[in-house]
Amino acid sequence: MSVGTRQPLIDGIEKVTGRAKYVADLDPANALVGRILRSPWPHAEILSIDTRAALALPGVAAVLTGEACDKPFGVLPIAENEYPLARGRVRYRGDPIAAVAAQDEKTADEALRRIAIETRLLPAYFTAEAAAAPGAIDIHEAYPGNLLREQSYTLGDVEGGLAGAKLVMESAFETDEVIHAQMEPNGVVAEYDPAREHLTVWSHSQVPHYLHRMLAQCLDLDTARIRIVKPFVGGGFGARAEALNFEIIAALLARAAGGRVRLLQTREEAFLSHRGRPKSKVTITLGLAEDGAITAIDAQAVQAGGAYPSYGIITILYAGAGLANLYELSALRYQGRRYVTNTPACGPMRGHGTVTSRVGFEMLMDAMAIKLGLDPFQVRRRNLLTAPCETLTGVKINSCGLAACLDWIEEASGWKTRRGKLGPDRGLGMACSHMLSGAPTPIHRTGEPHAVIELKLDFDGRITVLTGAPDIGQGSSTLIAQSVAGVLGVAIERIRVCEGDTQLVPKDNGAFSSRISFMCGNAAIDAARRLKAILDEAAAKALEARPGDVECKAERYRVAGRQDAGLAFKDVVGRALVGTGTLAVKGTFTVPKEYQGTVKFRGSAVGPSMGYSYGATVAQVQVDRVTGRVTVERLWTALDCGFAINPLAVEGQIEGQVWMGLGQALSEETRYHEGMALTANLLDYRVPTMLESPPIALKIVESLDPNGPFGAKEASEGALASAIAAVGNAIFDAVGVRLGATPFAPDRVLDALDGQTDEDG
Repeated sequence: MSVGTRQPLIDGIEKVTGRAKYVADLDPANALVGRILRSPWPHAEILSIDTRAALALPGVAAVLTGEACDKPFGVLPIAENEYPLARGRVRYRGDPIAAVAAQDEKTADEALRRIAIETRLLPAYFTAEAAAAPGAIDIHEAYPGNLLREQSYTLGDVEGGLAGAKLVMESAFETDEVIHAQMEPNGVVAEYDPAREHLTVWSHSQVPHYLHRMLAQCLDLDTARIRIVKPFVGGGFGARAEALNFEIIAALLARAAGGRVRLLQTREEAFLSHRGRPKSKVTITLGLAEDGAITAIDAQAVQAGGAYPSYGIITILYAGAGLANLYELSALRYQGRRYVTNTPACGPMRGHGTVTSRVGFEMLMDAMAIKLGLDPFQVRRRNLLTAPCETLTGVKINSCGLAACLDWIEEASGWKTRRGKLGPDRGLGMACSHMLSGAPTPIHRTGEPHAVIELKLDFDGRITVLTGAPDIGQGSSTLIAQSVAGVLGVAIERIRVCEGDTQLVPKDNGAFSSRISFMCGNAAIDAARRLKAILDEAAAKALEARPGDVECKAERYRVAGRQDAGLAFKDVVGRALVGTGTLAVKGTFTVPKEYQGTVKFRGSAVGPSMGYSYGATVAQVQVDRVTGRVTVERLWTALDCGFAINPLAVEGQIEGQVWMGLGQALSEETRYHEGMALTANLLDYRVPTMLESPPIALKIVESLDPNGPFGAKEASEGALASAIAAVGNAIFDAVGVRLGATPFAPDRVLDALDGQTDEDG
């Protein structure tokens, strides 16, 4: 059976041989070169733009400013206020002001230099505190006080819970803004056919449907006149989970020039369009009983979201909602505030919205466990959810393998025998985290299913899967193929997945919030079962049996219990096609209303999911007291993914998320000077290299979620935050200091050591 087996990714051959075509590999023939003129000012009113000299340059086909599009875009219907090219005001250094399409790069660059702009500088605010200060002007009129979103709620008796606790502690924790650092820089090719008024866009989008929607809106085109093609994608992680300005700008240029425009961005431009994790601060007051039971949580979160909303409204909601889905709680108070700032817009990133809150919570819980004389594992186990259950926030949890995750990392790391015995300045730390398997409420509530999969079977015996779910390197196409093959009892080599072309495949909401495995996996199973029923009927007729008695194994149809040769798969296909021809079936998946959560507070619809993954990590570190350098020597991570449809891919996803968390823990941060990006390259922005990447021992835990496809849940995000917090806790175990911000960089370590006291925690 293909399900549950270690299956190489079905597009792996193309990638390792170099045959895979990414945006930059697309044929540049007859394509104009697109370029964007970006603001050198962090905040300014645009008084005038003179493009006449640029337009007069030979070889220039189009020059556009904000006048080319008067319709704003944005991924959330309630927060569409970004224009492809700035209109009236620029709001960060890098904000697109104008764009050109020319015959070659030299001409395009010269055209940009010839554009004259007159501005009036405005006050600029680069932190949440500055944006919220009295007297600060509004960056957007729609957000008075520069407050994008505020959410507050209280569930249970927080004051009573804190008053009755054995120990109450408060801790503030900050995470710097980080970006996805995907391998492939941004790029897009757009082609406009004036005769047919038809637009085709090739982009590495994670959300072709939402890009399609925003292109129709901004260009005022009927959706039937737009086609989105997704080539191979060199990484996403949330960076491409919405329509981005350069994609719309390329389409506008193509229409203005009446042809094809190729717009490839530099790595610096990719940084300026990053949509990464916002700079965040969370302050948590936590009460624990004598045995470590949580009595109450009081949390506040503040985020600096950049110049435009992106997913910001959702991000600040997740920062609170994520606190309730890991441990059993009886009282929770949360206040979250996200501010607009004059820096590049932040958006969703692996672990969306939950990371800072979870890391801060896990490090505080560790400190309190030590104060109470309890082992950190003991405190986690005391507070574990018992599935099935409903959380304080109204979320239904049907499976939770966190206990098994804890058991494995404790044993594998030798926690009981090695902790405290590793020698000077070396330590062990542990932590837990989780992630949802897709949000139950779609961004645009159309009433359509959450996922649609179509299958086509013809005379050649090949099963073609048509899906709008974009494979961005996470292996979703392989998972869907395995699901179909597993239901039908055929070899995966018989399956061909067609994805990434809106002209051919059904709509899918895209690759974000870890939704594809759960939602598209279920839709694929539904479609495969429908096709199976047709084939079983044809086989039963030939075998003179009832359809329910027919089974297909290893592409052979037999009546269950019989020892005869049966019928080959292709023979059954031929019989099924008699009188009907090509077989086409559709499978769908829709989240039932009972899993959309009990609305207990404004914004609570953001929290629920039909399934949650759970991760736990132990980190072993060594701290150099002279240089302040933290070396992570080894990591042990276990992840409850429900069921590993493809264990090989799941192992890769666990390693990838832990490695990404390690980067945020040790070195990654964006830095600005007066709004100017100082780390907009992969030399100054330090992602871990092989030198900083320790051995990762991992364990797949299978809790078999009753609603997941074959019991599966998400597998690519749930352990990320646990790796960051485990490193922080290991630093304390090694040298006795707790760091209040990431990255745990040498300067912060040395400052903490200089200020070291005799206090524990």
